[in-house]
Amino acid sequence: MATDTAVHDEVHENDQDLWSGGKKPFKASYGKLMMWYFLLSDAFTFAGFLIAYGALRFSSPSWPVPDFVFSTAPFGIHHAPLIFVTFMSFLLILSSVTMVRAVQEGHRENQRGVVFWMFLTVIGGAGFLGCQAWEWNNLISKECMTVLRNPFGTHTENGVYLNADGSQSTAEDDTFKPGIGYLMHHAHIGEGHAHGDHELTAEEKFLEEANAAVAAKSLDMENLPEAGVDFPGFRLNNEGFIQRKFVTESGVAAAQEYGPKAFGALFFFITGFHGFHVLSGVAFLLIIMLNAGSGLYAARKNGYEMVEKIGLYWHFVDLVWVFVFLVFYLL
Repeated sequence: MATDTAVHDEVHENDQDLWSGGKKPFKASYGKLMMWYFLLSDAFTFAGFLIAYGALRFSSPSWPVPDFVFSTAPFGIHHAPLIFVTFMSFLLILSSVTMVRAVQEGHRENQRGVVFWMFLTVIGGAGFLGCQAWEWNNLISKECMTVLRNPFGTHTENGVYLNADGSQSTAEDDTFKPGIGYLMHHAHIGEGHAHGDHELTAEEKFLEEANAAVAAKSLDMENLPEAGVDFPGFRLNNEGFIQRKFVTESGVAAAQEYGPKAFGALFFFITGFHGFHVLSGVAFLLIIMLNAGSGLYAARKNGYEMVEKIGLYWHFVDLVWVFVFLVFYLL
């Protein structure tokens, strides 16, 4: 009888050990575990967007070429593919390094070190957002790309462009091969363009002649015919874009067309979605930095766990950008 009682007590104690709760899974706190759950679900969301982009990208032969689309930078820099976006990426990756240092100082309970390195992280994140704002402004206001209109396209055959007067161009820059990108420019009537001391390219010469031809015709740019207006070497479509004419190697006469509409929509949506994550991260970093400076986390004596949690989020944002950079700017 005594033996049965002892066995029963031992089983009861083992049950309590199994169901007592309060144990940290994977030795992680509840807050860290919930952050990992959130990041995992967010990773699936980004993966879905990027896979959709990749499927559309490789199903369209006229998809815009990244080296051509992203070849401009501030201060009048042109024909420098990926230079600006590389600088953006460097800022974000560098901010991830400073975030690591903030977490390390938190483990050492160094309040001043945490605040200093978090401040540098905020600067890096804000710099990235500023660069992204410039890129969006350039694409929207200068190159006229929107979520519903993509003026960037890609040639699928060999060919040569026509001059504004309809004659076949002899300029080497006006010949193209499959995979060469182009941008349909919007007509700018009556606006002078300063080119400095450099010699005009074949495209710049054509655009000046095309704008002069449109101006000479005295067209009402706000009320163009639905079918557009035809000129010898180009068409002016109903939205005011110059569609340059060309002749393919097979002798087919054609004109530049809009690129796949999905490109602009996906670019602004996915980079905007990531930018929203960066903006949210910068806001949380500021709040946590101010809390750390006030001594709130020092009093908890838990190695500045809140700094570590926001660090997980920030590293995730940086990692996602690596994939966005790969898909949009390199493929």
